[in-house]
Amino acid sequence: MSKKPSDPKNWNPATLAIHGLDRTEHAHFAVSTPIVHTSNYYFNNTQEVYDFMKAKSEGKVIREHEYGRYGNPTQQECERKLAAVEGAERAVLFASGMAAVILTIMTFMRRDGHIIFTSDCYRQTRDFAANLLAEFGIQVSMVDPTADAIEKAIKPNTNIIFTESPTNPYLRCLDLPAVVRVAKQHKVMTIIDATLATSYNLKPLAVGVDVVIHSATKYLGGHNDLLAGVTLGSDKLMNDVYRMQRMIGATPGPLTCFLLERGLKTFGLRMEHHNRAGMAVARMLEANPKIEKVWYPGLESHPDHRIAKEQMKGYGSIITFLVKGDDAKTRKFIDALELFLITPSLGGSESLVTQMWMMSFFDYPEDYRKKIGMSDNLVRIALGLEDVDDLLADLKQALERI
Repeated sequence: MSKKPSDPKNWNPATLAIHGLDRTEHAHFAVSTPIVHTSNYYFNNTQEVYDFMKAKSEGKVIREHEYGRYGNPTQQECERKLAAVEGAERAVLFASGMAAVILTIMTFMRRDGHIIFTSDCYRQTRDFAANLLAEFGIQVSMVDPTADAIEKAIKPNTNIIFTESPTNPYLRCLDLPAVVRVAKQHKVMTIIDATLATSYNLKPLAVGVDVVIHSATKYLGGHNDLLAGVTLGSDKLMNDVYRMQRMIGATPGPLTCFLLERGLKTFGLRMEHHNRAGMAVARMLEANPKIEKVWYPGLESHPDHRIAKEQMKGYGSIITFLVKGDDAKTRKFIDALELFLITPSLGGSESLVTQMWMMSFFDYPEDYRKKIGMSDNLVRIALGLEDVDDLLADLKQALERI
């Protein structure tokens, strides 16, 4: 009896990250996706050009590529697998996470419109919202990351709700079904940056969110060796995003797409480790007398633990905490770490540590930093793929120094 083939729609994220929903034939039957290094694609004669342009004007596709800014076979294969993992109809890759954020917002914002952002979002997103959107005639509201606060902020001209879950750095988790209900009631688009959750731990599209964005630099790439961003959603919405990308650019190169697609092949394995390591380290830190407070969605002490438990598969490996002490003690703790590199990113194979006020908010006035919670003793760690016991030992020995 022949074996009945499994349905790709039932495959888990680790499998989808390797194969996608179907298998694309590569040049020379290569198992690994080839890197297609070219800036443009030729036609054999003018009739081919005419046929191509005519088909494109009618919304038909008779060949995939014409110019590097409009797409690349390596990029296309990576987008196909990213969409499969997310459960999206289409993915559009960008040169960085912020390129994805800004160009996606620009795609859907409208003149004299109003966009709601939740507070505690990524610093550069916050700066774009507060400082640049007004230049386009866009009103902005910054609200607490709750459905109630979002609903109270909606105006007649509101057309976008932009949020993160978990947020950065306090890892607040939104009740996404509640936010979606509010948005649909008021006919407002929802866009979520789910970088810290990843498509392994959270499925925003499945609960009705319109558009999902990831900084693929982080967990999707997973090795601290590339910059990329991705926007995902329905074919209809992504066609609009793609048109913006064709115009503005910010397209990732083929080598970046190759590295990202290769990183996806270990995505499931890496996320299982990140989830396990994050829980173990968060529990240790919360129990340590030299730590004042810990923010991690997997802990019952986190304000959004119930929400996170209901809608997330795992909680990742970002942990934010307060060292019990002043700036000098906090620095002494960080400098005593042996495995953690001092740098502002996250989601890779090496463990990283950030003293938030100094690394991300140094150029802000001190009173504003205090207002938004960037105290001297606030630390964010992003666990890598090192052995969990080694990470625990390193953190403990550094805490003993203070």
